[in-house]
Amino acid sequence: MTRYDLVAATGCATGVAHTFMAEEALEKTAKKMGYSIKVETHGQTGVEHELTPEEIKNAKGVIVASDIDVGTDRFAGKRLVSVPVARGVKEPEKLIKEALSSNTPIYKEGHEAKTSTSNNNVGKKFGNKIYTSLMNGVSHMLPFVVAGGVLLAISFFWGINSADPKSNEYNQFAAMLNTIGSTTMNLMVPVLAAFIAEALAKRTGLVVGFAAGMITFNGGGGFLGAIVGGYLAAIVVLLLQRIFKPLPDKEFRGLKAIFLFPVLGVFITGTIMFLLNTPIKALNLGLMSWLKGFENSSPILLGIIVGVMCASDFGGPINKAAYVTGTALLAQGNYYFMAGVSAACIAPPLATGFAVLMNRKAYSRDERTAGYVNFLLGSTHITEGAIPFAAKHPLWNIPVFMVGSSIAAVLSYVSRITVPAPHGGFIILPLVNKPFLWVLWIVIGALVSGILLAMIAGRFAKKNGGVTAGSNVDIFGGNENSSATKATSTTDKVEKLDHDPADILDIKNIKVNVDVKNRDDALKYLADLAVTNNLANDSQKVFTSYQAREKEGSTGMNDGFAIPHAQSDAINKSSMLVLKLKNPIDWHSLDGKKIDTVISFLIPQVDSNEHLKYLSNTAKLLTHKDFIAALKQANTPQAIMDLFTNKK
Repeated sequence: MTRYDLVAATGCATGVAHTFMAEEALEKTAKKMGYSIKVETHGQTGVEHELTPEEIKNAKGVIVASDIDVGTDRFAGKRLVSVPVARGVKEPEKLIKEALSSNTPIYKEGHEAKTSTSNNNVGKKFGNKIYTSLMNGVSHMLPFVVAGGVLLAISFFWGINSADPKSNEYNQFAAMLNTIGSTTMNLMVPVLAAFIAEALAKRTGLVVGFAAGMITFNGGGGFLGAIVGGYLAAIVVLLLQRIFKPLPDKEFRGLKAIFLFPVLGVFITGTIMFLLNTPIKALNLGLMSWLKGFENSSPILLGIIVGVMCASDFGGPINKAAYVTGTALLAQGNYYFMAGVSAACIAPPLATGFAVLMNRKAYSRDERTAGYVNFLLGSTHITEGAIPFAAKHPLWNIPVFMVGSSIAAVLSYVSRITVPAPHGGFIILPLVNKPFLWVLWIVIGALVSGILLAMIAGRFAKKNGGVTAGSNVDIFGGNENSSATKATSTTDKVEKLDHDPADILDIKNIKVNVDVKNRDDALKYLADLAVTNNLANDSQKVFTSYQAREKEGSTGMNDGFAIPHAQSDAINKSSMLVLKLKNPIDWHSLDGKKIDTVISFLIPQVDSNEHLKYLSNTAKLLTHKDFIAALKQANTPQAIMDLFTNKK
């Protein structure tokens, strides 16, 4: 069985894009950092790459990047970092470091997991739990909304009254579709309540939450009632578990799980929801009436609000708030609101496609590919493809996305366009009352954003020295730690660095005129040198670690440099070694050239990942042509030491 340094689980409310983008970001970053990882995904098609107990047991750390409940109790006894799925996309390196850090506490079953250094106060932990449980409900609700909504919308092909036996438009098949669709749509309320409660109070919470959802549905509470009922069910179940905790599990576990908790939970929650139904119904109807009035009195303002909400976090809580409101109104026969929501969600990914078409030189190869793919994603109402572009320059790009989404939403509302289906993008055009006009408004909004995005990308590319057609800039906004990064000038000055490589370099660890035949010989020489200089206690272990790292991807860079690194329990302390080779050797380098200079890093098994900063800064030094030229000319240990120390 393969052993992994890290295991992770990802999941988002829709289970479509964020889930797999977080998976890719974690896998890509872990590989770049020299770690092995397995990521379990919780998408709409179910759980993929499911983690086994043995894989979890052997892992050094766990990352949960999810907006839904992925079951954290199985990670008890491991260092666990839990964050929303968006942070898995944006901050994979930070999460990996925290999961492996000795400062991260061991997770205990039933306790709160570490939520990263930026989220470790009680208020934020509580807020994250509330958000995660809500998204768990939304995640399970959405398939019911989409399936039911689309079938219901298709029934209207035969006429708006095709399900009414008294109407001339009546069609038996359409009536059947209408019944199936509306029944499925109606399940959104109890399912939302059930899975909110399930995320907080597990299986008993699911039962009680479903009952609360059915009660509020029958009482007209709508999705507001579902949210109230879900959290109420969870609170009641958790209180019952605390009250009956003195009863020993060994004798009463079955009685509590099968009888006491569900019966008392449903009775208490149901009674409270029965009493709350009237005010919740009034509030729900008032809210829907207010929004409907908004459509008629201030469609421009409504479009701006919806556009800003949908483009602010791309599938996050603000975006989902607009979407859930749209589906709730859709269930009540309001098809206008969803037209603006869908338009605002479709525009951003299309905008990225237009941007890379208009200014190809400002984007890397990976970014251009992502932009082209976003034409497809956007056309099917998947907004999340715009996230990497938004994350790259968020203060500039997110407002630009908001502008385009607002334009698309405003024009849809002003034109009184109706969209009777909650998802599908351009696939459901036959169901739209003004399909060509709706597409035109969306394209106009996307074009405006695309033009602005292209201009911003061009500005940053010019500022940073440009992006070449063949460059491979990290699409998630990070920098590849390689000398492939373009130098802006041959006379660049190298600034003083934090985590200066010179801090871990000793002159005795610099060797010149080293005679080796190939890459393995060089790695064996480094391993032996580490033991000789008391940096490690087992040469074979260090050599094996070097080889394992090279199998994951060559450390040969450009311009004749290689940066191999080894991490092992045989290594005593973080150190840097430098070899100047007598004859260049093959190393499968990025530019295909032979290697004549080796800069190596030794990393203890228990490491705070400080070595990554030293390694990164060394790679940055190798982007400066002055430094490269000086290092090539340095032929003594002292000269090399002085070069790293002074960097002149």
